[in-house]
Amino acid sequence: MRKRCCLIFILACAVTSGLFAQAKKPAGCISKDPYIGAIVIDAGTGKPLFEDKADIPGYPASTLKLMTLLIIQEKISAGSMKLTDMVGVSKKAAATGGSQVYLDPRETFSVEDMLYALMIQSANDVAVALTEHVAGSTEAFVALMNAKAHQLGMVNTRFASVHGLPPGPGQTHDVSTARDLAILCRELCTHPAVFAYTSTDYRQLRADTKPFDMRTHNPFLKAKTRIAGCDGFKTGYTATAGYSIAVTCKRNDRRIIVVVLGSDTLKTRDAKAKELLEQAFSVSP
Repeated sequence: MRKRCCLIFILACAVTSGLFAQAKKPAGCISKDPYIGAIVIDAGTGKPLFEDKADIPGYPASTLKLMTLLIIQEKISAGSMKLTDMVGVSKKAAATGGSQVYLDPRETFSVEDMLYALMIQSANDVAVALTEHVAGSTEAFVALMNAKAHQLGMVNTRFASVHGLPPGPGQTHDVSTARDLAILCRELCTHPAVFAYTSTDYRQLRADTKPFDMRTHNPFLKAKTRIAGCDGFKTGYTATAGYSIAVTCKRNDRRIIVVVLGSDTLKTRDAKAKELLEQAFSVSP
């Protein structure tokens, strides 16, 4: 009888635990276990080395800031922008929530400082300030993002914001796929200057006034979980999008890009991305 009671108790706990785990997934969340989609490509050739549901759409969250980085870097390379250009802060930018550096409308920062904040801190307030500076409004910059996506052949991507936050009333989700994000990452690799921002794990903003410590969200750049050769790119997360990462490593003149889109958990995302990277490097070109 005692054994039977113990067995019933164990089963009840297991069922309760399962229901609790399910309940923890927020309403509207589209993430999957282990992911919505994933892809590995050779950056040099563009050849896919692995893909699994790579064309299934998901919400890119903050990984879409890589498109902001690309557009701005292209303008810098073309000479129409400079890293020393000063960027003002609108009330709209300062009021943007989520990950931020707490911009104040009385402040100005160089483009260079803002690019570091965009990539290291994944600062949404910086994303708004930068894109307003470039295009006059976030809406105009979103049009630039979609035009660039079309030009690159990102056929299943549609941007609706400059930060990747969940949409407000009357707005729509940003949508992309693992394959499309890999295309974006490969294009970024043609601009080596971007690795200054995507490979930095720590930097201070306002170092001379009120220092703000910015630390990367990319686990493969952090001291305890660093992966050899990693120098970018970007993570993304919202409660409805799940956990995503676009990561690149270079070893022995060979660069690999991995995208994992929409994992249920941070642990799963990071484990899959690491596994795919190491497997890619273990195979001869």
